[in-house]
Amino acid sequence: MSTRDYDVVLYGASGFTGKQTVEYFAQHAGPIRWAIAGRNKAKLEAVKTQIGDAVKPIDVLVADSQDQAAIDAIVSRTRVLLTTAGPFALYGTKIVDACVRFKTHYVDITGETVWAKELIDRYHAQAAADGTRIIPFCGFDSIPSDLGAYLMARHIQTTLGVGCKQVKAYFQMAGGVNGGTLATAFNLYESGQAKQARDPFLLNPPSDHSPEEQRRNQDPTSAQYDQDFGSWVAPFVMGPINTRVVRRSNALFGQWQTGYGANFAYQEYMKFDGGFGWMPATGLSTGAALFQVALASPLRPLLKSMLPAPGQGPSEKTMNEGWFRCELLGVADNGQIVRGVIKDQGDPGNRATVKFLCESALCLAVNSNDLPGGSTRGGLLTPATALGDVLAKRLRDAGMTIEIGK
Repeated sequence: MSTRDYDVVLYGASGFTGKQTVEYFAQHAGPIRWAIAGRNKAKLEAVKTQIGDAVKPIDVLVADSQDQAAIDAIVSRTRVLLTTAGPFALYGTKIVDACVRFKTHYVDITGETVWAKELIDRYHAQAAADGTRIIPFCGFDSIPSDLGAYLMARHIQTTLGVGCKQVKAYFQMAGGVNGGTLATAFNLYESGQAKQARDPFLLNPPSDHSPEEQRRNQDPTSAQYDQDFGSWVAPFVMGPINTRVVRRSNALFGQWQTGYGANFAYQEYMKFDGGFGWMPATGLSTGAALFQVALASPLRPLLKSMLPAPGQGPSEKTMNEGWFRCELLGVADNGQIVRGVIKDQGDPGNRATVKFLCESALCLAVNSNDLPGGSTRGGLLTPATALGDVLAKRLRDAGMTIEIGK
C-alpha cells in the first residue's frame, strides 16, 4: 500500500481542459484516491460545486506553479501528477522538477517539443535511474500518432516476422480549438524557439543522421496525391510535434534492442477524400503557411486579440459532435502492407485529449505492475515507451476504436 495520500492529483483543474479531467475522473476513476489542484482555491471549489456529488469528498490543494515549495508539498503527496496547466514551458518546469525529485510519475498534454527537449537534457538521466516515468505528449498530441506507430510496428514484427520500414498516418477530424492550445503556439514564436522546433530529430538521443535519413524525415510542406491511399493529402498541423515523438519512441526502443526497424521512417498528413480533394488540401497547406508567417510577424498581437484566450474553448455541442479518425499504413521490410485505424467520437482537442490524458494517468495509478519495461523503466519517456499496450487496452475499454492489421 502506498504511503502517499493520493494516487493521482489533477493540477490545473479549474482551467478549460482541467475541468474536463475532473469530470472524466468523477465518471471513470473508480476507487482510487485523487484530488484536484491549482492556484485559485475559489475556482477549484466552484468546479467541485458545478460537477456535483461525485467530487464532493475530493480534496482541494492549492499551489501556484511558480511557487516551488507549494508545488513540492503537493507532488510529495501523490504517486501520479496529471497537469493541464499550459503553456508548459511557462508553467510546467517546476512541477516536473518536483516530480523527478520526489519520484512521482507525471503526465501532461503538451505539444511543446523544445520544452520537452530541455526536460530531456535536464531530467532524463535521473528519472531513468529512479524508475520515474515523466510522460509529456499524452493528449491528441501525440497519442494517436505514437501509439499507432508502435502498434503497427509491433504487429509487423510479430505477425510477419520482419522489421517495419515505414508508418504513415492520415488524419481526418472535426471539432474546435481552445485558447490554451493557441497560447502554446504563440509562446513558441514569442520565445524564439520556432526555429529549433523544425529539427526532425529534436527529441532523439544524440546521434548522427545521414543525409538520406534527414531527407526521408523532413516535414512535408505542400499538398500532394498519395498513391497508397488514393487521396489528396496535406501537411498535418501537428505533424512537426507528433513525428518527433514517434522518432524518440523508436530511438528509445532501439537503445533497449527493441526498435521498430533498421531504417524506420514515420510521417503524417491530413487526408481529403473525393475527386476534388486537391482543393481543400491545397487550401489547408496555403492557410497553414500563411498562419505561420503571421505568427512570426508583427501581426501576432492582432491574431491574439481575434482568437480564443486561455480558459476559453468550444461549446459543449461542438465538443460532443466532434470526432477524429487516424488511418495508419505500415510498410514491412519485405514490402508487405499493413493497415490500421484509431478513431473516436468527440472533439479531438478536448474530448479525445481528456480521454487520452486521464487514461494515461490511470495506467500509472492502476496498472503499474503491467507497464512495459517493468518497475525499473523511467526517464523522459513517450506514451508508447512508457505505457504501450496497457494504454491501448484501457482506451479500447473506454470506447475508442483501435484496429491494427484488419
